[in-house]
Amino acid sequence: MATAVDPVQGRAEAEEIAALRDKVRRLEAINAALMDRVERSSDLAGGAFSMFENAIALEAMVRDRTGELEEAMVKLASINAQIEAAHMDADAARARLRDAIDSLSDGFALFDAEDRLVMCNAAFLDFWPEFREIVAERPRFDELVDLLAGHGSTIGSLVAPERWKQERLARHRDAGVHVQLLADGRWLQISELRTSEGGTVGIYTDITSVKAEDARQRARELAERNLALQSTLDTLSEGACLFGPNQQLQAWNDEFATMLRVNRETLANIGTHADFVRHCIERCALDRPQAVEWREGRGPRISTECMMGSRNFVIRSVTLATGGMAFAFDDVTDRIRFQRSMREVAETLERAVKERTAELIEVNRQLAEAKDEAELANLSKTRFLAAASHDLLQPLNAARLFVSALDQERLADSTRRLVGQAGIALDSVEDLLESLFEISRLDAGAVQPEIRAIDLDRMLSALRVEFAPVAATRGLAFDVAETGQFVASDVGMLRRVLQNLVSNAIRYTAAGRVALTSRRQGQQVTIMVADTGPGIPHELQGSVFEEFRRLEATRKIPGHGLGLAIVRRSCLKLGHGIALHSVVGEGSTFSITLDAAQPVAALRPDPAGHATERQAAAAGAILVIDNDESILAGMRALLENWGYRTITAVGPDHPEAEAAAREGLALMLADYHLEDGLTGDAAVARIRALHRGSLPAAIVTADRSEEVRARLAALDLAVLTKPVKPAQLRALLRQMAAVS
Repeated sequence: MATAVDPVQGRAEAEEIAALRDKVRRLEAINAALMDRVERSSDLAGGAFSMFENAIALEAMVRDRTGELEEAMVKLASINAQIEAAHMDADAARARLRDAIDSLSDGFALFDAEDRLVMCNAAFLDFWPEFREIVAERPRFDELVDLLAGHGSTIGSLVAPERWKQERLARHRDAGVHVQLLADGRWLQISELRTSEGGTVGIYTDITSVKAEDARQRARELAERNLALQSTLDTLSEGACLFGPNQQLQAWNDEFATMLRVNRETLANIGTHADFVRHCIERCALDRPQAVEWREGRGPRISTECMMGSRNFVIRSVTLATGGMAFAFDDVTDRIRFQRSMREVAETLERAVKERTAELIEVNRQLAEAKDEAELANLSKTRFLAAASHDLLQPLNAARLFVSALDQERLADSTRRLVGQAGIALDSVEDLLESLFEISRLDAGAVQPEIRAIDLDRMLSALRVEFAPVAATRGLAFDVAETGQFVASDVGMLRRVLQNLVSNAIRYTAAGRVALTSRRQGQQVTIMVADTGPGIPHELQGSVFEEFRRLEATRKIPGHGLGLAIVRRSCLKLGHGIALHSVVGEGSTFSITLDAAQPVAALRPDPAGHATERQAAAAGAILVIDNDESILAGMRALLENWGYRTITAVGPDHPEAEAAAREGLALMLADYHLEDGLTGDAAVARIRALHRGSLPAAIVTADRSEEVRARLAALDLAVLTKPVKPAQLRALLRQMAAVS
């Protein structure tokens, strides 16, 4: 296949040939002029030698010029040969291009930048035979369109020639792909593309067979959809029918025939929508004909409840996008009967519910009354325990004071043993009463914790001081680790919990050690009390926190089984977690988990000691006010044994009390509940009114309620609970003496 000649390259070669020809012409003129001069020149000024020299020089110049002329002629001949070959290649390429275009089954047309027809093939002229006579005139595209519109060659030009012309020209300008339907029924796809020079190339393809296949495919799809529609209608439990835009019946299902009581013979009488309406009214006794009326245009689905004979129907109708309508018949007779029966059942159940509700209201009222009675009984129990504890603790306090005073005397060994046993018995009774009262207060909600940051090391150090001597007397090692932690809890309740755990560990451990440690994980601190005691069986670990629960292995050891019950109730009140891990024969570990807190500055402990006590004793007397004579006698005996001068009275109005107040006192102790409704804080106020200067005072009471504690704390009065332990009383006196 020959290569096509580039028009730009051809123009350049033609210009070069023209320049060479002009150069040869000038060289020939120069050569002729030189030869003429040689022939006509003479040596007017000199002689023959000068002419000879000139002739030689001219000959050399002519020879050079002649060589250049011959070289130019050779080059010109070569270029002419190349041009001739290029023209031959171009002619061959044009012929091949023409043959290729003519061989195409698709129509081909090329328009230049001025939109004139440059070339086309036979197939193009077969599509448009109108162009055969004018194709040699290179017509413009709009002229071809006018010719087609005049002949009505396309369906569009037959229907609306002017509109078709405008649309065809617009599509030609846009140079895209579109389809035209010719007047002879053929379909033509026209693909137009812009050339680099601004022209247009058009490809015209006959797609009539494709369109026919597409129509057949559409027919098959329509048949399949009709089959699917009929299958769908046959699966419906409702009766359904479909009318076309011409109001002719197109499809229905068997349920439709059953509900409208038609068969194959009578179905032929329902060919149109009017026949359908007439059949529904006359044969089926439809009471609401508007349910099956015809509607024009798109609209929402309408549901209508109606009667057809003795049965209930819901007729749904909807207009279709094609202009037709679809109707659906739903026989709801059984459903309505079921709803009616369910409504009757519901009414029966509603009556039963009302009756049951009335019974439940009565039961709830009775339960509320029972709850109120239980709460009242619980409150009465708490008050009874408080009153009983007060009445029991009063003589118990007196007995302890007498035993403590007696223990200070010089006694025989046998008598001292009896005094010691009496003290132990009093301690047991006191622990039992305190435990019962504390459980009662926790159950009644009388204890409200005050959560604050606590220096754990300081609390554990106090426990070390308190229990180290007890552990040493039993031959046990008592280890308390430094923690460096601060925790959030109530000081008194947490100390009481740890005291109970440590006390139990020491009491029930025969040999080995008791350890008090802690561990921090994130924002949680776990305090652990571990011992090497007998251990607790796994099946009993859940019950050790119950009241009066004692293990068989520790039943002979003194105790009441209330310590762990208090621990569990206190931890529940504080929101602390409690856990137990124990192995029989190896020991037990009780763990308390609570929140960590930010460190706070520690308070410096107040100095206390025997020197302070001696200073207080030397400073003046101690006034003790109590309405129980036995307690007054016991307090006098105990305090005087410690070296204090003691004055006792049953009330602040007693002559001895008034006289002591005027003379001057060192300290004052008063019971809270006195005679005639008088309270200890009022008695302190009366004595202080008679006393010269400040008078340190404390309240001694068996009332452990939060209201009393809060009231006394607001008055800045120290509190000592009954039964009074000598060590606690002595520590309080030292502290008060140091403050004074």
